[in-house]
Amino acid sequence: MASSDVQTVGKTADRLKLGVSGLLLLGAFVAYYGLSNQEVWMRWAAFVLGLAAAVATFMVSDSGKTFVAYVRESVREVKKVVWPTRNETLQMTLYVFVFVFLMALFLWLTDKTLEWLLYDLILGWTK
Repeated sequence: MASSDVQTVGKTADRLKLGVSGLLLLGAFVAYYGLSNQEVWMRWAAFVLGLAAAVATFMVSDSGKTFVAYVRESVREVKKVVWPTRNETLQMTLYVFVFVFLMALFLWLTDKTLEWLLYDLILGWTK
């Protein structure tokens, strides 16, 4: 039987953690809007605390641990990238500008040549 690349939440405890995390996130929004008659700092404090609790609950689940491992590997891979020097960047940018200019000049000359051929020589129209 072929293995599936789709990851599912298998354990009941992990599903419970994800459910609690979702409820805490929903609770953070409900608290923010439910405290609309309170001061702004109190509304934001309730929202941030609910959000922090939701993130903390998510991070102790298997999905959260997998996400943290993915982020760590991504950072490690980005550190391996060899970025071009300033001179290389300027040189490649100059190449692009020269190419764009030459291509625009070629297309303009082609357009004018076809215009001259069609309107002046073949159709005999004059401006």
